Amino acid sequence: MIPARRTTHRPRPWSVSRRARVALALLLAAVLALAANASGRATPQPRAQTAASYMTGIGDERPQMFGDKLWTQLHMKIVRYIVPYDAAVHPYYVGLTRKWINAAEANHEKILIAFYHSEYTPTHLPSVARYQQDVQKFLRLYPRIKEYQSWDEANRGNVAHAFSSPSAVLAAKYYRALIRACRGCTVAGLDVLDTSVVSRTIRYISEFKHEIGRLHTVMPRFWGLHNYSDVNRFESSRTRALMGAFRGQVWLTETGGIVRLAGTFSNHHGAGLKRAARALKWMFTLAGAHSQIRRLYIFDWTGASATTRFDAGLMDAHDKPRAGYVVVCRHLHGAHCNVKLSSH
Repeated sequence: MIPARRTTHRPRPWSVSRRARVALALLLAAVLALAANASGRATPQPRAQTAASYMTGIGDERPQMFGDKLWTQLHMKIVRYIVPYDAAVHPYYVGLTRKWINAAEANHEKILIAFYHSEYTPTHLPSVARYQQDVQKFLRLYPRIKEYQSWDEANRGNVAHAFSSPSAVLAAKYYRALIRACRGCTVAGLDVLDTSVVSRTIRYISEFKHEIGRLHTVMPRFWGLHNYSDVNRFESSRTRALMGAFRGQVWLTETGGIVRLAGTFSNHHGAGLKRAARALKWMFTLAGAHSQIRRLYIFDWTGASATTRFDAGLMDAHDKPRAGYVVVCRHLHGAHCNVKLSSH
């Protein structure tokens, strides 16, 4: 979404020899490299890209977002929704999902569905047969949706008494089950969290690919990545390493500026709001520096209360815009970005 630089043809007040221009460019490159090293950040090398090099969307679980004028003016065309793999067999989740999808379709959004653990048995991973049976029921309910992810943050690991995540081998089998159930759909190979120790994620990707080969199924064309660690630490090394491991088109299916994450980032006296806004600027810079990245889904729209462990909302808990919203609004050329900001 970085606009192409315009070229002007003004008369030059003075001319410089080609040799001098080359020397000046080399000097500038050296200065920038030293500055990057001094800051301790691995800065991605910017490339000339057009405004259409990647699409920007958002992930959120509340249908109220679609009726918000602040969201409408961003003119996003892609949205992402996380749903339990067994949502279609539980009336409660059928109702929730239908309300969200109806609101998204009424706004002519292209929907990406990411399946996740059951909310009824979150620590129990389904058999491949059970998984395929339940997602087939979901597919029959929503035949117009053609973009899916087989498991959200598959490499997240197990959290005792909270939820379980599949091994790379099982994730590959879920992926195969989904593409068999939804022929003609676009299905991501994996959806992974970058994590602080990126080598573990790279190993997970390698094991997944090995199992895909063993299963003799189609290798994915695109991959999902949640690069919170890089974006919120103003780094790029993890994102670049994982793109190298994927070797395909990458969608940043969750990314954004974290306002608060218990034990890692605080929002003491509003510091998290400012940090999140800076992180969102870096998010766009990072995405624009790599042609391999084709989509970006900001997570999320709705902010959380002060007692919630994780909060990355562009709005606060009362649907008032934060500083991060202004960053996104201006990047997407919204008409009314100078809004009264929340201090929470």
